[in-house]
Amino acid sequence: MELPDKVKAMLDGPNFAHVATINADGSPQNTMVWIDRDGDLITFNTAEGRVKTDNMKRDPRVSISIYDDDKPYINAAIMGRVVKMTHDGADEHIDALGVKYTGQPYKGWKPGMVRVKVYVEADSIGGYVRDSH
Repeated sequence: MELPDKVKAMLDGPNFAHVATINADGSPQNTMVWIDRDGDLITFNTAEGRVKTDNMKRDPRVSISIYDDDKPYINAAIMGRVVKMTHDGADEHIDALGVKYTGQPYKGWKPGMVRVKVYVEADSIGGYVRDSH
């Protein structure tokens, strides 16, 4: 799915997003993430061994919510699915996200941490992606 320009702008800016995954028992799991995009694919970063990583390996369906930090009534609710999870480029990606959100590379490295770059394809987009409410 092609992302609308206003959704691309929110993903390109330092706006926090929330990613919901599905736990093994069917209950939702929600996490705040730094987010980005690669063309029309939405990207974020996580680490091996985390609940959301395990959930996405088992069930690729995700829901992502994001709003414009400067104009919170401009927001998007994105339903999609994980199309790729990779270690390739994941370390560089988390450092780039760190610069985007904090002005410096990621500072949360722990011994043995294995980063994962996640790619999501949007299936549908809702919300209020307009200039006023």
